[in-house]
Amino acid sequence: MNETVPARVTSWIGSAVAAAGEAHFEFVAPQANCAAFHIDETSEALIADAVTGAHAAYLKYRRSTRAQRADLLRLLADTLQAHAAAFAEMICDDVGKPLRVAKFEAGRGAAFAHACAASVLQLGGEVVPLDAVANGADHFGFTKHVPYGVVAAITPFNAPINLLVQKLAPALAAGNAVVAKPAPAGIRVAVALAEALVEAGFPSGLFNVVSGDKEAAVHLVRHPLVRAVSFTGGTAGGEILMRHAGNKKFVSELGSNAANVVLADADIDDAARKIASAGFEASGQQCISAQRVLVERPVYEAFLAKFLAAAARLKVGHSRDDATDLGPMVSIHAADRVMDMARNALECGASYALAPVQDGCTVSPGILVDVPRSARLWNDEVFGPIALVMPVADIDDALELANDSPFGLQGAVFTRSLAAAFRFAEEFDVGALWVNEASRFRLDMYPFGGMKQSGIGREGVKYAIEELTQLKFTGIRLR
Repeated sequence: MNETVPARVTSWIGSAVAAAGEAHFEFVAPQANCAAFHIDETSEALIADAVTGAHAAYLKYRRSTRAQRADLLRLLADTLQAHAAAFAEMICDDVGKPLRVAKFEAGRGAAFAHACAASVLQLGGEVVPLDAVANGADHFGFTKHVPYGVVAAITPFNAPINLLVQKLAPALAAGNAVVAKPAPAGIRVAVALAEALVEAGFPSGLFNVVSGDKEAAVHLVRHPLVRAVSFTGGTAGGEILMRHAGNKKFVSELGSNAANVVLADADIDDAARKIASAGFEASGQQCISAQRVLVERPVYEAFLAKFLAAAARLKVGHSRDDATDLGPMVSIHAADRVMDMARNALECGASYALAPVQDGCTVSPGILVDVPRSARLWNDEVFGPIALVMPVADIDDALELANDSPFGLQGAVFTRSLAAAFRFAEEFDVGALWVNEASRFRLDMYPFGGMKQSGIGREGVKYAIEELTQLKFTGIRLR
């Protein structure tokens, strides 16, 4: 695998890097905030070649056994592990993610592929009780999971290995081929993974990577041989791609504005520490980063003091420093946008408990109080190291405010009360809820996905594999 920084990054189709096209754009590395390389804007014709090649590979692969698919997934895991250090450095440089966090991400991708290898061995159908109706007597019916064919995987910048593998491994487990279109900040590591897989003996055409930005994603999802799309990104982008995809399976994990509730009976030291980590580490650039912190009034002042202290302990620094908790954001545009949202909250009447400081692409943790519900920070996804803290009167008030969002991806409540925990489980409108863990805590074996405008479908090992298959029924008349 070529680990040097190229002057230009192009698509990986079949088993080789594609020739450079005419259109390309400059990629600015966030740590130095200067041009690092150029990225090809892949043409519609070349994307069609990638999809056609993937479809040919799928036709060969679709009859593979579960054992063969498991072997292929273990090869993916071993390749990820073998190149984990190089991948982590690319993520650190191209995304700005602290190196320690990037190393964890690379290892998590390998573990996820191993989990899919184990899960696919248990992927089965069911016998349908046709004799439950009178004219079903003497008939036998069963279902099985079958692949879609070519899956388009559209991935964001913030976890370029993990979120790519979260789509690639389940798609392969289901018997599909994949054409990925990563965000620009994730393109270099995706092409490096494709190259490393081919060097390791991975079948040509099963995993392809097309470079580019929004136009390339549209061309990809519109192709008629793409039969399923798995997208992670913003809500507006997801809605646009869904319209272009048309009548295809569309799995999406979209925006969020995660509420973390702290009730008066909670361990507030633990809650403050966990929510600070969830809100600010990796510059808050996670869809489930803590954004709105709702604290029951009797412990509000004590919690706020501990939350400020926990935020102050986080180290803002160079992304290559293993001790760094917050490196640069992905771009100067992202950093400016976050600061604009904070200023908007101030204009609406909020004030700083901890003022964020911008230095180029880097933004230090910011905590605001007295944020009105008219502010963008209350309503929109900040996707940066800014959080608001608001007192609430009681559980009823906390639930009403927590649900006051167009999003519903993952949330959290801190409490020692089992009754309160179960009430939040029933009434908090999120796809996943954690009790006594902050909203950014995630494990890969549970169903992860959103309600409301936060997406359609579920990720997670078994659940993602099932999303990328379709159920086929076969009925037989016995006599």
